[in-house]
Order: sequence, then C-alpha cells, then structure tokens
Amino acid sequence: MTHTRTLAVSAAIPLIGLLPLLAGGCMSNPFGKDPLDKHTIATPERLRSINSLVLEPRDYQQETPPSAQETLEDARARFSGVERVDLSLDNARIAAIANNLNLSATLIAPTIAAEQVSEEEARFESVFTLSASVRDNDDAVASALDSSQSTSRSITPGIRVPLRTGGELSINLPISRFSTDNSFSLLNPAYTSDLNFSLSHNLLRGAGRRAATHSIRLAEYNRQSSEAQTKLEVIRTLAEVDRAYWRLYAAIRALEVVEQQHAVAAAQLERAQRKERAGTGTEVDIVRAQSGVADRVEQIIRAQNDVSLQERALKALLNIDGLDVDSATHLEPASPPDPVEYDFNTPLLVQAALDNRMELLEIELNLARDAANIAFAENQALPLVALQYTYGVNGLGGTLDNSIDTLGRNNFESWSIGLNAEIPLGNEQRKSSLAQSILARLQTLATRDAREQSITREVYDAIDQLSSTWNRILAAQEAVQLSARVLDAEQRQFDVGRSTTTDVLDADANLANARLTEIRAIVEYQIAQIDLAFATGTLLGQTKVDWEPRDPRGGDGETRAREGVTPYRPGSGIFVSP
Repeated sequence: MTHTRTLAVSAAIPLIGLLPLLAGGCMSNPFGKDPLDKHTIATPERLRSINSLVLEPRDYQQETPPSAQETLEDARARFSGVERVDLSLDNARIAAIANNLNLSATLIAPTIAAEQVSEEEARFESVFTLSASVRDNDDAVASALDSSQSTSRSITPGIRVPLRTGGELSINLPISRFSTDNSFSLLNPAYTSDLNFSLSHNLLRGAGRRAATHSIRLAEYNRQSSEAQTKLEVIRTLAEVDRAYWRLYAAIRALEVVEQQHAVAAAQLERAQRKERAGTGTEVDIVRAQSGVADRVEQIIRAQNDVSLQERALKALLNIDGLDVDSATHLEPASPPDPVEYDFNTPLLVQAALDNRMELLEIELNLARDAANIAFAENQALPLVALQYTYGVNGLGGTLDNSIDTLGRNNFESWSIGLNAEIPLGNEQRKSSLAQSILARLQTLATRDAREQSITREVYDAIDQLSSTWNRILAAQEAVQLSARVLDAEQRQFDVGRSTTTDVLDADANLANARLTEIRAIVEYQIAQIDLAFATGTLLGQTKVDWEPRDPRGGDGETRAREGVTPYRPGSGIFVSP
C-alpha cells in the first residue's frame, strides 16, 4: 500500500511542475526560442532600403510651350472660381485651440502627470494579504517517538499598512491544522490560530515623513511642471496662429500689389502701342512695355505661391474640417490691421514677464525639486537603523472553535523587539549623491539668472521692435504717397513725349516696392505686438483664456462649467471668458 502511494506521489510531481505552463497557456519549449517572442512590424527591406524618386519631364514635342500670357491665365485660374472663407483673427484662435493636433496631445500630458502623482500616493495604500499551503510528509523514521506521516494545512489572512513616517505595520491571523500518525501527540488533529502584530520602522535613514513621501513630492513637482509647459504651449500656439494669420494677410496684399503692377504695365503697353500707331512713339517703347508685362507675370506667380504656402501653414494650425492643408478653399483674413502707437512702461512690462513666464516657474519647480533631492540625499547618507517589534497572541485546540476560544482568552502571549543596523564604511556613494544634488541646485540657480536676463532682453527687444516698426510705417506711408505722385507725373510726361516706358515702369516698380514695404511694416508691427505679449507671458487682446488638462477618457472640463466661462469646444479643455 505504501509503495503504491509513493509511486502515485512520484508520478504527480511532474504534473505539478507543468501546472504553471498549462496555466500560462504555453505548451512550447520554455528553454528555446519562439517566433512569437518577437513582434516584427517593419521588414528589413522597409527599414534598410531607400527608394529613388523619378520625375518624368514634360514632353513639349506634342504641344507648344505656353506663352507669358497663357502662363498668366493659368496662374490666375488657380485662384479664380475657388471657394473663399472669410476668417477673423478671433475665429482663427478659437479653431486652433479647439482643433490643433499638437496642442491636443500636449493637453493630455498634465493628465498623465496627475496619474503619476496618484501612483506614488497609492504606495501607501493598505494591502490585504492571503497565503495558503498544504504539506504532506511521509518520512522514514527510526523511532516510534517520531511521526512518519503528517499533514498540515494553513491559511494566513493579513493586512499590511505602509506608514508615511517610514515604517510598516502588519496584522495577520495564521490558522493551521496539523495531523500526524504519532501516537504520543496530545492533540491529533491540532488547530492553531495566532494573532500577530508587527511593526517595522526606520529610525535614521528613510525615517520621517519627508523622506518617506519624497517620491510623492517629486511627482507633484513634475505635475506642476507639466502644467507650466502646457500653458506655455497654449500661449505659443495662439501666438503662432496670430503670426501665421498676419503673414497670410501680407502675402495676399502683396499679390494685390503685383496684380496692380501688371495692370499698370499692361496699360503702359497699350499707351505705347497707341503712340506707335499714331506715329509719335517708338518700337523700343513697345518692347520695353512687353518686357515689363512679362516681369510682372513672374512676380504674380511668385506671389501666388507665397499665398499658397502661408495659407497652408495657417490651415495646418487651424485643422478645421473641410479646410485641410490639401483643400482648394482659400482663406480670406477678415480682421484688418489697425496699427496705433503705444506708450510703454518698460520696468512694469519686465516685471510682468518675470512674474508670468512659465520658463521661470519651471525653474522655481526645479529648485524645489533640487532642495527636496538634497534633503533626501542627506537622509540617505545616515546609517540604516530599523526597529522591529512583534506581538502575538496564540491559540491552540483540538478543534478550530477551541483554538479560537483560547486565542480570545489571551492566555498565551509572546513578543519580541530588536534593532537592525547597517553602517557603511566610508559612505562615499551616498556622499557623492549628496554632492551631485547640491551641484544640480547651484546649476539651476545659475540657469535662473541667465533666464531672467534673457527674458528681460526679449522684452526690451520687443519694445524696440515695436517703436522701430511704427516709425517704419510712417516712413513707408509717406514713401507710398510720393511714389504715387511720381508715377502719375511720369505717365503724364510719357503722354506728351517727354518720358519713356522705362521711366514709367521704374516709377511703377518704386511705387510697388513702397507699398510692399508698407505692408511688411504694418504686418511686422502686428507681429511685434504678438512678440511683446509672448515675451511677457500673456496673450494679445482682451480675451482671457483658461485651460484644463484634457482626459481623452472623458469627463474633463466639468469643473469649469460655470457662468461666464464657456468651452471653445466640448472636451477640448480650453475655456474663454471676457
């Protein structure tokens, strides 16, 4: 009978060893490689082969190359009959905040950082523990006083409570049943039930609330830093939308100027041809006028291309459905510039920049992080001394009820207390870690001074740029008026034969350049205002923008649903209030 049982147990051992593999759903060789161990997405050819781009030249053998007039007509066809959408600056900002892809991803970062704070705080959550075991012994013995066969079954529920002061409290209740073939055993089976309390607490290294919660503090600094970066990205996105808006405005106005140049050149060609037919003009004037018309066609093509580039850049920032970067719809800026001269309180603007710039807030958070790291490194340099205390109440009986009853009477108690110490000899590793933390803080302090200097310079540069550009606007406007008078005079002189086509076209070119200079000065004045607002960490305009971290799982923005604050778009995490 014993031999049969031994064989059965021996046969069960391999089966028990296979149970983890069967539970994991893996019947393959656990010691060998398997193709499923790797997940190959890109083939070697896709990763290592670089294809060539082959462009097919246009074959003009079957057709005649287009003339300058045909080229002009083709160019104008790109912009004629195409749907146009009027876009105000405010609507452009709203669309960018609601739809910008980069900003949408950035708004999720603070949510991730907040979850990291929750993760660190969860390290101090209590844990319910449970262990169970079954043991069957069949030993060869040489004395009847020893048991040859015994069976024990135990289950131990418990609770482990991490302490925010650097320790851990554990409470467990092991319950077991033991049976044996030993005839001298007083209780067979015997039931035990013990209630154990244990406390483990660091006294030097790792002791104290600040040391124990160090990781939570760092996670919170990272969360605030993430929000500061996100706010900076919101400001940067709005500033970039404003700049792109005015660059598109400048490109469209520049196209209008070169179109007017072409109209003047075409009118001059007609005048030269009329004079030649009347016998008072020369053929060279006609050729010069034709050359001027051709030059204007090339300028129109370049101006149209610039409009397309600036328009595509703005569409990418707005990301509006139906106005994708590959859409043919044209955007027409509906907010004209209104440049006015400003008075500046430079010290006040510099102080506002130092108060508002998120880069300085990030440095403040880095300094706080460095200070926390220094304090933690100082704590870690201390010897490790841990207090161990255990108190237990024991219960024993022939039945489980008897065992628990004995436990409740608290007749059998035991306790122990002890200290564990670990003192490094030399402690150079932790001293070096402390020195690194101190040096990192000194480096951050130097970075803060450099950043404050850089921000101050940006404010002064933006103010100087505004003042300079305002004067450029005044000078350009006067140049436009004078160039227009010169062109008008040259045209009258040409009509009476006292001027040439070259003089007229040169005067028209000077007028066009003056108009383009005025357009650039006005747009750069608008952009300089944007740069000044960005330098001070604010937004240009009267509208206040608030934002919240975006949670793609839903539920974000509910806390901001109050009077006077409305979302740009539900779920966007961006709010605007007057």
